[in-house]
Amino acid sequence: MSTGLILMIQKSQASKVVKVPALAESITEGTLSRWNKSNIISGEFFLRYEVGDFVQQDEEVATIETDKVDAPVNSPYTGTIVELYAKEDDTVSVDQDLFKIETGGTPAEETETTKEEAKEEPKVEKEEPKKEELKEEKEEPKKEESKERKKELKEQEKIPSPSPPKTDSKSATTLYNDREDRHVKMNRMRLRIAERLKESQNTAASLTTFNEIDMSNIIDLRNTYKDSIMQKHGVKLGFMSAFVKASVFALQEIPIVNASIEGPDGGDTIVYRDYVDMSVAVATPKGLVTPVVRNAHLLSFIEIEKAIAELGKKARDGKITIEDMAGGTFTISNGGVYGSLYGTPIINMPQSAILGMHATKERPVAVNGKVEIRPMMYVALTYDHRLIDGREAVIFLKTIKEQIEDPRRLLLSI
Repeated sequence: MSTGLILMIQKSQASKVVKVPALAESITEGTLSRWNKSNIISGEFFLRYEVGDFVQQDEEVATIETDKVDAPVNSPYTGTIVELYAKEDDTVSVDQDLFKIETGGTPAEETETTKEEAKEEPKVEKEEPKKEELKEEKEEPKKEESKERKKELKEQEKIPSPSPPKTDSKSATTLYNDREDRHVKMNRMRLRIAERLKESQNTAASLTTFNEIDMSNIIDLRNTYKDSIMQKHGVKLGFMSAFVKASVFALQEIPIVNASIEGPDGGDTIVYRDYVDMSVAVATPKGLVTPVVRNAHLLSFIEIEKAIAELGKKARDGKITIEDMAGGTFTISNGGVYGSLYGTPIINMPQSAILGMHATKERPVAVNGKVEIRPMMYVALTYDHRLIDGREAVIFLKTIKEQIEDPRRLLLSI
């Protein structure tokens, strides 16, 4: 082989070390949750990269779990993995060596090797049954007949006699011995959620006020226009957009609910905002996240529904980013989708209040002096009493109630 050809091969198959990329602002480390691989082998799905595996450029190689999101690590090169510098569940830092890749080559090389190995496999020849096997097959019916005869004799010897029930202490002991406790370490997101919830309880002077909403008119509005909106805009019309719009109106009417306390030693400064970034709670397999609908005060019903649908899908697919959840001036949590009838939500710090929606249930209510069956929803507002007085909180929730019960108010801003 000529010297020039050897140099070309060495250049095309250089080793590159891939480092842990920047995860997000203020996050310097994470947990290597898994080495990813998406190949179907023998009908089974594997999720693990190993030394010797071939990867394409921009293919996701690993997933690093942070306090808030799972950050993917993509390969910047096409080539073969030759060394892994971290194991699953290891803590890795930004710019730390993660794996080494030998650039160049093609996955076709693996295919050719597999074909050659398949050719070398010895062919399985059909063997004729041996005489001993034929003899055993003939003797099997005789053995079965003798077994049946013995069984009949045993049944004839049995004399039925009633006996008191006995407690099988052995089986009971075995039942209790089979029980076990499993200890599973909390993932980073769950740890962070627990930390923030406890911080909220320890910091805010939380108080919850309740009200109930007659959902009849908003349900009629939705049923009337949901098909047309789906055909024209390709999005489902739910109740979240109406509650976001009603909350935006109430926040503008009572701006202290949209404010927050900041500063050292629990805070000494009130920060007022002339915009609304609406946090919407979304449940994921790893925990609750709160992506933010930016500038909700400028969006229409349709734009709000599209933004919530997009953020919800990203959260459930594990593709939500830190930027999607940063900020937020007010939060809406809809426990009603899981059937919750009543609850007290916890404030999403450093915000000052959170609205809790619940299940809509038909109940008898008094309407103009008569008892009628109406679809009713309980709503709850948990607020920080250090900043928000009871009067403002009650008026805020009452304003949302009036907007939802008469959706025409949302159009007229009254």
